[in-house]
Amino acid sequence: MLSYQHAYHAGNLADVHKHALLASALDYLTRKDKPVSYLETHSGRGLYDLTAPEATKTGEAQQGISRLAQAFAADHPYTKALHAIQNQHGPAAYPGSPIIAQTLLRPCDTLHLAELHPQEYAALRSTVKAPNTKTYQQDGFACAQSLCPPDPRRGMILIDPSWEVKTDYATVPKFTATLARKWNVGIIALWYPILTDAPHAPMLRALEAQHPEALRHEVSFPPAREGHRMVGSGMFIVNPPWGLSDEAARLTNLFQTLQR
Repeated sequence: MLSYQHAYHAGNLADVHKHALLASALDYLTRKDKPVSYLETHSGRGLYDLTAPEATKTGEAQQGISRLAQAFAADHPYTKALHAIQNQHGPAAYPGSPIIAQTLLRPCDTLHLAELHPQEYAALRSTVKAPNTKTYQQDGFACAQSLCPPDPRRGMILIDPSWEVKTDYATVPKFTATLARKWNVGIIALWYPILTDAPHAPMLRALEAQHPEALRHEVSFPPAREGHRMVGSGMFIVNPPWGLSDEAARLTNLFQTLQR
């Protein structure tokens, strides 16, 4: 249950997909002079070293951000976050979603970050020190339920479990439906892996039945290595901000070009 560590996968193709959409949504939220709330259910450690043994062992970052960084314009919010973190921590640094959010959000905004894994939580807490950021070492689903609706109500949540707990596929639709009722103005963004045996399919059918106006976006890519089951990345976003579908279309073209 607590064995997953994202250091082996940081900066992979799924991260590029997820973080580009996340950065675009946060960019939209910060265009208005109104504070926002940002929540995460499964934050990880927040900051990764792509030269660390974990990252070099899998080579997933080389297939991901190392290959695609130049595909994003200099003024893209994802590029801005990457450059800001690399300027501060060195060229091998890669920000997880908490650091991307902290980099793009403002002092007036509030971040709530949950992480249950003891070592990952300790690293997260030491990395995201800021007056507007609160961390919680507890189950992310329970934490989000206790915080919603947040104050301020304008904002978003990223649901990003490891999916090692197989019951997550059944938990997520119920959790998302409850969250949407409690926080009907919040952007609810769910990331899920696309695996060869498609365990996400029943979950997606339930989510689409509950939230027919949501944005569902998926990209496919070759397995990172022989026997690797992940062949794509998906995002399901309730209350998607204006313009996010355009960013999704750009990512579709990018990943199709990668396939070719």
